[in-house]
Amino acid sequence: MFNLPNLPYDYDALGKYISKDIMFLHHSKHHQTYVDKLNAAVDSAPELKALSLEELITGLDTIPVPVQTAVRNHGGGHYNHSLFWQWMSPEGGGEPRGELAAKIIAEYGSFQSFVDEFTTKSLAVFGSGWVWLQPDMQIISTANQDTPIMQGLEAPLLGLDVWEHAYYLDYKNKRDDYVAAWWNVVNWDFVASRLDK
Repeated sequence: MFNLPNLPYDYDALGKYISKDIMFLHHSKHHQTYVDKLNAAVDSAPELKALSLEELITGLDTIPVPVQTAVRNHGGGHYNHSLFWQWMSPEGGGEPRGELAAKIIAEYGSFQSFVDEFTTKSLAVFGSGWVWLQPDMQIISTANQDTPIMQGLEAPLLGLDVWEHAYYLDYKNKRDDYVAAWWNVVNWDFVASRLDK
């Protein structure tokens, strides 16, 4: 059975930028629903119970057709959000250091140019989806709860949830304000640790 991971900080820890109310709703309701529906899908196809989350969502074409959509949507939602909580921190913000900073600057010319490009792609996502920084320093987006590893790509270094449920309580329809605020809580140490792997 898959389980909802604990947050690495309190619900109100990102309060100036992402409120306690949105964090509680996003984590305990939305993410919990992904976990519950993923477990229900796996329960209906017991041969899947031996597979890890990564094996499930990277092998969608090999699992029973009746549960493929549920595993894609809810498995992807569980995978993405389990990382998303770690990509934020009350001590986040600022700029990356070391090898990660060097790679970003080599690709984009400056950290601010990277932020601008990532922000532009975040605002360009139509409807619901995610924006990712990949290990090759490319910025890509996916729809819904799709994730790069479903497409045979490497696991992302950084990802931003641009579904309305991630920000609507705080920012209403102002996705640009949400994205601007999010940069103040990005956990660059966690991003760098993923590059090191």
